[in-house]
Amino acid sequence: MLKIILRWILTLIFKVEVKGLENYKKAGDRVLIIANHSSFLDPLLLGVFLPGKVTFAINTQIAKRWWLKPFINLTGFFPMDPTHPLSLKNLIHHLQKPSNTVLFPEGRITVTGSLMKVYDGTGMVADKSGATILPVRIEGAQFTHFSRLQNIVRLRFFPKITLKILPPTKVTVAKELRGKERRHACGLVLTDIMTDMMFTTSHYQQTLFSALIEAKGIHGGKHTVAEDLDRQPLSYNTLITRSIAIGNALTKITKKGENVGIFLPNSTKTLNVVLGLQLHDRVPAMLNYSTGASGMTSACHTAQVNTVLTSRRFIELGKFEHDAAQLAENLNLVYLEDLGEKISGLDKLKALIQAKTIHIWYPHGQHNPDSPAVVLFTSGSEGAPKGVVLSHRNILANHKQVAARINFNPQDTVLNFLPMFHSFGFTVGTMLPIMSGMTTFFYPSPLHYSIIPEIAYDINATIMFGTNTFLAAYGKKAHAYDFYNIRYVVAGAEKLHENTRKLWADKFGIRILEGYGATETAPVAAVNTPMFYKAGTVGRLLPNMQYKLEHIPGIEGAGKLHLYGENIMQGYLLADNPGKLVPPSSIYGLGWYDTGDIAHVDEENYVTIKGRSKRFAKISGEMVSLTATEQLITDIWPDTQHIVVSIPDEKKGEQLVLITTQENVTSKELMQKATGIASISLPKKFITVEKLPVLATGKVNYPTATQLALDHFTSLVLD
Repeated sequence: MLKIILRWILTLIFKVEVKGLENYKKAGDRVLIIANHSSFLDPLLLGVFLPGKVTFAINTQIAKRWWLKPFINLTGFFPMDPTHPLSLKNLIHHLQKPSNTVLFPEGRITVTGSLMKVYDGTGMVADKSGATILPVRIEGAQFTHFSRLQNIVRLRFFPKITLKILPPTKVTVAKELRGKERRHACGLVLTDIMTDMMFTTSHYQQTLFSALIEAKGIHGGKHTVAEDLDRQPLSYNTLITRSIAIGNALTKITKKGENVGIFLPNSTKTLNVVLGLQLHDRVPAMLNYSTGASGMTSACHTAQVNTVLTSRRFIELGKFEHDAAQLAENLNLVYLEDLGEKISGLDKLKALIQAKTIHIWYPHGQHNPDSPAVVLFTSGSEGAPKGVVLSHRNILANHKQVAARINFNPQDTVLNFLPMFHSFGFTVGTMLPIMSGMTTFFYPSPLHYSIIPEIAYDINATIMFGTNTFLAAYGKKAHAYDFYNIRYVVAGAEKLHENTRKLWADKFGIRILEGYGATETAPVAAVNTPMFYKAGTVGRLLPNMQYKLEHIPGIEGAGKLHLYGENIMQGYLLADNPGKLVPPSSIYGLGWYDTGDIAHVDEENYVTIKGRSKRFAKISGEMVSLTATEQLITDIWPDTQHIVVSIPDEKKGEQLVLITTQENVTSKELMQKATGIASISLPKKFITVEKLPVLATGKVNYPTATQLALDHFTSLVLD
């Protein structure tokens, strides 16, 4: 009777909803129920709403607290003393008998809002007992005053609480593992079960604008989420109002489903334009203005863009007058200043009313999360640029995958200097913060190496995303205290060099978290985290991602990486068939993405990238990694920059060329310094330059570098 009364009261107060009860029945009679620990309410919620009688494994010291005694009398109680080695053995014996036992693998209530450390002991208990694992996600209790997130998230008196029961599973590890290795492996499996649970139960099957409305409800309309060099912070209320106003104006010059070109810098105004288009089912196509008028025109042709939005102020400051004039010859170039003049006071009032009532009129269910959210264009590091179509689901799924592994909260400030036409800058630097309650500060260019560290210091940035090229430059220019408040620096888009990693560790005390991905993966596929970090790798694959390694003749211990998951793009737009979506596919079937990267994946799912499949040279029948040679030379001369490319060779098939900022490099000197390295892996030809060719995103421009080598040595032969 007491259980029924408590269930009625909790349902009335918190609108508690239980999903997946059919999975509870499937679990059997020997069940270890594992749940995330979000608040002091968690045991009460599970004890009252899970069917039948459940037993709680509770620390003996905690069980002595007065406020738990009435609850212990209501349910079963198994005492555990973590300091006593027999305690886990007794729990294993208990689970070998019919029972439904609840255990919180984190061992404590979260103080971050995300999963805390998952103890290996819980995994070992599941392994030794053979009990079925039943994951349960408690969602919403973290926003109550019974949580430990005061001053971190906006707490409320009566937030909705949901219990999501997932399908039962088992902890299975290799039979040959013993002792500490087996214990660690069991803990890793349990951690993956928990992170997969956090991802699969998250709400990513919606549009970006719908997620924005949801974020406003969680964090409050007055919460600041965006700022730029104008230093006028935008709250959720202001962001939504302005996005609606400009979105309404854009409906008069665009049509539903149309791809609309965006020729704008990193700024809050660009964010308003992007969200305004998405609100009315228009698709922003982010143009890479570093490619010039010809590159942007080509991209517009591929994506069938007829209208391009830009700004006179941006054109003037960026000195893009010539590019704008060329675009205007073939496309409808619309200036935001002109558009703004047409938005009347009545239009602004209408937008304000719509923003205030958006939770009522916005048709959440009518917008397809699998519809295109954005078109991004590949950097063209290999061949002609392609349009990459990402859906709303792709982007939001990637956010939730990252959130399942790394904790961030509304107190964080992201310094976003990566351009929005880059997937890292768009999905992670822009959309992730505003959908998660963080503040993103837009800076228009990553090339201002002295200014960006000052900006980080000024805004008290806690998170930065960058490439090796940019991070190395900031590290050299910055004062040792500029990054005093930084919690995370995540590197992607190109290989993180050891000297960059060491520079940041020694000078700032910051461990750079290297990740891996592509525009096609929206963009994160793997990342090192504070909890799971292995230097030299790009981290573990994200939750719910599948991989396969295709064998490449001549390469041992690695293969070409193919990926599958919710974050894989909708498809390509190709220049030879404009506007036609080509879904991803590989030798493993439809929906699989062939990364083109040669990778090794170890037993713990840590990924090591050996190089692009196209960045291997075949010399005298042997496969040589240009990436590995590049890293070797960087280790020899860490204070200068280097690119290794291959060009045809009549005798050996291909030969290596080193393009470097190091002066007076000779083959003899390189051989002496690279002791123990096979001669076949070392360049015999050298080009000294003042600056290496790089793309606007910070990636090395390999096509330009290769062409430089071809032109240089062809001209020498002709001379």
